Formats: sequence, C-alpha cells, structure tokens
Amino acid sequence: MSSITRGMSTQYSDSSKLAARARLQQFGHAEVPWFTWVAQHVPVAAGGEVLDVGCGPAWFWPEASAVLPPDLNLVLFDQSAGMVAEALERCGTLPLGSVKGETGDAAALPFADASFDAVIAMHMLYHVAEQEKAMAEFRRVLKPGGSLVVTTNGIDNMRELYALTSVFGSAPHDPAAEAFGLDRAEALMQAAFGNVAMELHPATMRVTDPEVVYLALTSYPPGDNAPPDQQQAFRDGIAKAFAAGGSAIDVTKQLGVLVSTKASR
Repeated sequence: MSSITRGMSTQYSDSSKLAARARLQQFGHAEVPWFTWVAQHVPVAAGGEVLDVGCGPAWFWPEASAVLPPDLNLVLFDQSAGMVAEALERCGTLPLGSVKGETGDAAALPFADASFDAVIAMHMLYHVAEQEKAMAEFRRVLKPGGSLVVTTNGIDNMRELYALTSVFGSAPHDPAAEAFGLDRAEALMQAAFGNVAMELHPATMRVTDPEVVYLALTSYPPGDNAPPDQQQAFRDGIAKAFAAGGSAIDVTKQLGVLVSTKASR
C-alpha cells in the first residue's frame, strides 16, 4: 500500500488535506493550465453524459466547463459524501445541462451499462484497491464509442521534493505513482479497451516557499503523524535544499492524460 492511500476516511472527508498538496501547484508554469489542458482531451459532444469518478471537490469543472461543449449532463461520483457535497456546490452555477452527485465505490459503479459518453478518472485510481475491476466498470458504463479519460503521475514527478521525505522512511518518489502511475495506467487501459493514447503535460515548477513544501508533504502518512524529531529533521532538510538552490527548488513535473475508446458495435 502506498503511503498516500492510507487513512483515506480521514484524508478525504473534506478537501483540506488535498488543498495542502494542491498549493504546490501554484509554483508550476505551463502554457496551457493543467485543468484546461485535460479538458481539451475529453472527447464529448454537446449534451453528452459525463461521469466524473473520484470527483473530489470538483476543482476541475470551473475551467473545464469553459472548454468543453455546452449542456453536458454531469454525474459527480466519489466515496466521500463531504467531497460530493462540495463538488455539487461548486458546479451548481456552471453552464452545464444538469448536475447530480452520488457516493459509492469505483469498483462497483451503481449505473446501468452504456450510460455515459465519457468517464473521467482524474488522479484517483491510486486510491482504488481493485484497479482492474474499476477499469472494467468504467468500460461497462461507457456507451459504444465513448471514451475513458484518466490522469495520473509518473514515478519521477516532483522527485526533488519526495526525496526529502526519506526522513520519514518514505520511498524517494511520488507515492501516487507508486500505487498507480503512468505505466500501470497505460497497461490496464490497453488491456481493458485494446487502445490507449498517452500525452504528458508540458510544465515546469520552481518552488519558492518552504512552508508550502512542509505542509504538502506532511498532509498524508507517514509525515502527518511523524514524531517531533522527524518533523524537525524534515524541516531542516527542506531548508538545506532551498539554500542549495538559491532560495528555491527546481522540481520535475511528470503528469499525463491517457484516453481509451470503447469499440462501437
């Protein structure tokens, strides 16, 4: 089990811990912002039926709704009722045809076969124990010709920062990619659909605030419950890295989108 997948009921009862990690993204730079770029890869027509699995607080949709065709009928789905409630509130005023919310398990979706034109699973499959079963469920609920859009990280994503977490006994790489990275995503989608296209988001990152690094990387196990001596050692490691970089750390970005299409009858 990856460290980032432990204690999920506490981590994701609301968006506060997720927000601590997301604040790192303010230091990223890309010609096309991440959410906009992902939305550009969602093949759906106006009025289409879209399922967002593991929707979280729906941070994706304010940008996506400005890019995607109008009048989409969106279902926001997450295991956390708190996340779904926040997602519904955020999406309520967006230019969508309809918005509904449901809670449940990604590996046992409560929807009929061939219900959706697109299924989106953004940075969530590393939380799913039965990933093959979830992939089969995504395929099942897609209409013939519909598409699955998955996003995740590569193992080298933010490696300069994750190397600092070795003080907690963590592996020096992205814990999300350890559980479900680009390579595994590509393999599972190819097996389920017989096709997959992957593209990496062109982006850079230069982090200039050590406190944001500290809060982000102690928002999940084992850093969140580490003893005081490890917490201080972590702060010292961050300070040393910033000093070596001239008050900043240049960070590798490795995020991708993968798209598979269900064969038409």
